[in-house]
Amino acid sequence: MGWSQDLFRALWRALSKEAKEQVGTDRFGNKYYYVPEYRNWRGQTIREKRIIETANKREVDYEVGDIPTEWEAWIRGKRKTPPTMEEILKNEKNREVIKRKSQDLYEEEKLLSKENEELLAPPVQTQIKGHASAPYFGKEEPSVAPTSTGKTFQPGSWMPQGGKNPNQ
Repeated sequence: MGWSQDLFRALWRALSKEAKEQVGTDRFGNKYYYVPEYRNWRGQTIREKRIIETANKREVDYEVGDIPTEWEAWIRGKRKTPPTMEEILKNEKNREVIKRKSQDLYEEEKLLSKENEELLAPPVQTQIKGHASAPYFGKEEPSVAPTSTGKTFQPGSWMPQGGKNPNQ
């Protein structure tokens, strides 16, 4: 199956006059190609393409982050020129600086919160559930099912259905 697919692809490229030029590679080994606008053998105008040939041939081996952000922006057409290696290295250095600064800020905020924790009163815990107009407001509501918490047993308010009383 693989050799026939390669043969068909080579034949298609020969007939379609699709000439791709390599514009760059990244540190992961991915290759980036540009195919300019051209007319195929039927006279149709085919618009330009930007193609990536990944180092990992299988799609399941591909993960997010395997393509640098700058190259992804070029592939999607968000930028006109392909990125240079200097630009990619500069942006990676800036990302590391931002990451380090955010970590420092986080640690500083953590220290400040510990200092302020001693000065502030703890929040008040409210135990009352329900609405003020409910008949059981501020009191414990009776449960439908019996509850047991180890040594104590609280019967529920359940009544058998059917109107028959088993004691009669």
